[in-house]
Amino acid sequence: MSSTTTPHQTAASGTYPGKTRTEKDSMGELLVPEDVLYGASTQRAVLNFPVSGRPVPAEVIVAFAMLKAAAAEVNRDLGKLDADRAAAIVEACAQIDAGLASQGGIARHFPVDIFQTGSGTSTNMNANEVIANLVCVARGAAIGSSKDAAYLEAGGVHPNDHVNMGQSSNDTFPTAMNVALATAMQTRLLPAVQRMAAELEAKAQAWDRIVKIGRTHLQDATPIRLGQEFSGYAAQMRHAERRVARAIEALCPLALGGTAVGTGINTHREFGARVAAKLAERTGIAFCEAENHYEAQHSRDGVVEASGLLKTVAVSMSKIASDIRLMGCGPRCGIGELILPAVQPGSSIMPGKVNPVICESVMMVCCQVIGNDATTTTAGLGGIGGLLDLSVAMPVMVATTLDSVNVLAGACGMFVENLLTGLEPDEERCKSLIEGSLAMCTTLAPVIGYDKASALAKQAFAEGKTVRQVATEQALLPADELDRLLNPMSMTEPES
Repeated sequence: MSSTTTPHQTAASGTYPGKTRTEKDSMGELLVPEDVLYGASTQRAVLNFPVSGRPVPAEVIVAFAMLKAAAAEVNRDLGKLDADRAAAIVEACAQIDAGLASQGGIARHFPVDIFQTGSGTSTNMNANEVIANLVCVARGAAIGSSKDAAYLEAGGVHPNDHVNMGQSSNDTFPTAMNVALATAMQTRLLPAVQRMAAELEAKAQAWDRIVKIGRTHLQDATPIRLGQEFSGYAAQMRHAERRVARAIEALCPLALGGTAVGTGINTHREFGARVAAKLAERTGIAFCEAENHYEAQHSRDGVVEASGLLKTVAVSMSKIASDIRLMGCGPRCGIGELILPAVQPGSSIMPGKVNPVICESVMMVCCQVIGNDATTTTAGLGGIGGLLDLSVAMPVMVATTLDSVNVLAGACGMFVENLLTGLEPDEERCKSLIEGSLAMCTTLAPVIGYDKASALAKQAFAEGKTVRQVATEQALLPADELDRLLNPMSMTEPES
């Protein structure tokens, strides 16, 4: 099956300046590099989609390996696939899983670009071909033997008839994308969000007695405790934790079992439920067969929902990072209530300058996630991705949403390690800014009236004095009463 091409042959023509083998698919013969584990279907996709150079994410391929192994076991249990072929497929899938987990060379056998057929057919066939050829290698047969009649007669594994048994790209790709996304959220993002929430809660508790000035509309407002502010950030991340859990839940119903258009043609009626149960056992995530296969295959609303929840997490994180950046601006000519860890020099021209780079990194991640959500949402729209009986923009949806999961998880970890753990308050700065605030007159209003308190604030501003100084000069209230009303700590709680 091997041949040698001339140096003048090119990838564009489907040939290569090195050793090749001839593969066949339903469209005819095609030359494929001799040492790759994929076949003609994958090779056509490589030639057809030279778009970005970004292959389908490894997480999706790992999900396909899990899915194909589970499918082989279920088909065996249902009496549709013999035990030897099932075992060979399961072993090949384990090799893919282990190879990708260790970032081994097996990744090069999954070269199909993200921007391919919208159903992900090229990736499904890529997985089928690689699994079948891994079985060839394990049995001492030549790569590419998986469609030879004699090899199959002797118990060989065919990519379509055996690896893809009871399946269609139209139900395997949406299943794999859900498994990949939910697993990434469960194992990477959820722990990272929980850790960030816990660190913020610890800061809120430690700083609960530090009073600072509040700010609304970026203008001075009434006092607030630094711990109270950080309790709000912690609550945002606990809400983020619940949002990630809801995103996982939205991805649990799986399309597998619907085959081509949701009707389940050419598969056993128990196939989808049984495979989902195996995937749930393998991952610890509550995967189940979709209640309605037409919804599960004709739309990708669950992925759009999950992406939207990730976007909300990003919005929360951007608020936290932005506020900390603002409170730390300075160190002498800004707010300066927080002291951010100095992690790197801030300028190539200004010696000694240190910038809030960790906050800026987080905020750029948030921009990326919001953009990813726009892509995922657009890809799910009717008439674009959601088109009659199939969603046809799935590869880009899973790529962008997985990117959101991964960069959010990375940003949470970085924020905790490189900023939150070393973040400190400047208590003296907090105290000095409170006393100068004109909003201190707020607690005088119920006693002397709103109009008189307002006039007091305006006079203090015009004369460059504090509210306390002007109120004392005017002898508006006894000194002890004035001290009680202008106690910053008392302003941080409702009246008893």
